[in-house]
Amino acid sequence: MREYKVVVLGSGGVGKSALTVQFVTGTFIEKYDPTIEDFYRKEIEVDSSPSVLEILDTAGTEQFASMRDLYIKNGQGFIIVYSLVNQQSFQDIKPMRDQIIRVKRYESVPVILVGNKVDQEGEREVSCGEGQALAEDWGCPFLETSAKSKTMVDELFTEIVRQMDSSSLPDREEPCCRIQ
Repeated sequence: MREYKVVVLGSGGVGKSALTVQFVTGTFIEKYDPTIEDFYRKEIEVDSSPSVLEILDTAGTEQFASMRDLYIKNGQGFIIVYSLVNQQSFQDIKPMRDQIIRVKRYESVPVILVGNKVDQEGEREVSCGEGQALAEDWGCPFLETSAKSKTMVDELFTEIVRQMDSSSLPDREEPCCRIQ
């Protein structure tokens, strides 16, 4: 059984913990409790292959940003989350990808860009097109999710496993960006 180390990054309050807990336990966390660092393990099957995901849910607050280099160094795949109802959270993620590339010293790192809180469509500040354009620029998949309604949550974690698998097989061509 293969093991994968996934790191979930993004600003505070974008729903990193809510997405992770929804995936691991099937429950939605209603109240916001800032995370310092939480670690989860879950067995899943992706394309008929059993896998174990080790998910590191990181702090979004700036006071813990110095810990990010260590998370990145140990991670194999990265889920970068912004809140589509918060334009600033979308701006905040751009340096995070740069940091991943700097720490990993490799341009092609398994990353998925995630716009979370699609259940709050009426309050949207970041268009789907903006997320898609950034993902195309980064050469990675893009998903819009909702931890609350469980929209695309399982698909997100399945896709990061596929990205990590394909990154170890350079001959396999993947579409660079996909909206779900």
